Amino acid sequence: MKLSSGYEEKKARVEMLPLIDVVFLLLVFFIYAMLSMVVHHGLKVDLPSAGSASLEKEDYIAITIDAENNLFLNEEPVETSGVAARVLALRGDEAKPVFINGDQKADLGLAIELLDDLKKAGIEEVSFSCTKETP
Repeated sequence: MKLSSGYEEKKARVEMLPLIDVVFLLLVFFIYAMLSMVVHHGLKVDLPSAGSASLEKEDYIAITIDAENNLFLNEEPVETSGVAARVLALRGDEAKPVFINGDQKADLGLAIELLDDLKKAGIEEVSFSCTKETP
């Protein structure tokens, strides 16, 4: 005597909920992987805050002025007089923007002098880094 359980006539199904879970987890993994690849070229300083600060995520050259008015170009100490020439050498043919990371306690005169030297050397893409102001 042959007994039938009923499972012989059913077709195989692809369950969608586990598939959606797996795709979502892959998406989250790749988003976190992309965010961890961001490279910071500057040193840790106490940046001033501004209400209109925006986040730039591209390759750039960082000039840092610490609280003792020491200058660093991509974490390497430099003298004030040779910064523009070194930035030009680092840029090469690419039009990389230059970000000045100035500590709140650094002298404004040094930052203005640095900005003037960069403008005289023909470097127009210069911005000051700051943190976004929280209300």
